[in-house]
Amino acid sequence: MKVAYVNGRYVPHTGAVVHIEDRGFQFADAVYEVWAVLDGRLSDAEGHFTRLARSLGELSITPPRSRSALLAILREVVRRNAVKNGIVYLQITRGTAPRDHAFPHADTPPTVVVTAKSLDLAYLEASAAKGVAVVTRPDTRWGRCDIKTVGLLPNVLAKQSAKEAGAYEAWLVDKEGRVTEGASTNAWIVDAGGRLRTRDTAANILRGITRGELITLANELQMPVDERPFTVDEAKGAREAFLTAASAFLTPVVKIDEASIGDGRPGPVTLRLRALYLDHARRNAI
Repeated sequence: MKVAYVNGRYVPHTGAVVHIEDRGFQFADAVYEVWAVLDGRLSDAEGHFTRLARSLGELSITPPRSRSALLAILREVVRRNAVKNGIVYLQITRGTAPRDHAFPHADTPPTVVVTAKSLDLAYLEASAAKGVAVVTRPDTRWGRCDIKTVGLLPNVLAKQSAKEAGAYEAWLVDKEGRVTEGASTNAWIVDAGGRLRTRDTAANILRGITRGELITLANELQMPVDERPFTVDEAKGAREAFLTAASAFLTPVVKIDEASIGDGRPGPVTLRLRALYLDHARRNAI
């Protein structure tokens, strides 16, 4: 039986509920985090906790638990759901109050929800070995995508558009024709000069934790990383392309719109980085 955590109780997943006036439901007044689970442990844990604290602070939501208490809850949900490899999801809302746009009283307790699910690593490895396709779509999101909020309707529409086009992901493009990020991932290329390129975090993108860990790893390997925007045309003409996310790790992109990337197969740099990242993530999971 699947188990969820809701406001201090571990409950059957099918019976997990929040009030109809919860502000996460009414206004998307909430933040979330997703940790990869590898061998039953949380990957890149500290990075996710740090980003969670920042997101809460940017929305003036009082942290409902200490970091250690949240970690204990996450681990318990993983344990109760027997997740060896998968993800654990945490959502914190401003809480339940009569519907009004302004914040409720400061003592309104936040709502805390945690769920977990298993992922098929063999399937993910097969997908990475083959590579995935992405499509490009206009970036129509709000101006604070650096905050990991649950207000994801533009992302949902872009992701559905990608699915209908037979692609894995949509890469979002600003008015200047430059890629910002994916609907649920960060976007990367290996450019013509052999440099890793990804958009800088000052440019209305999420501070991806997998992205940050990969930059640190690349720097340790003395691989040049250029946090600089690239256009759609530059991406299509790149040596290699890939995307990063907690649930996708580092996945090769072999097609953008109708253009094949490189020789249409996952490139050596991408595959090497994926193997190194997964080894790093496993060794440092808690």
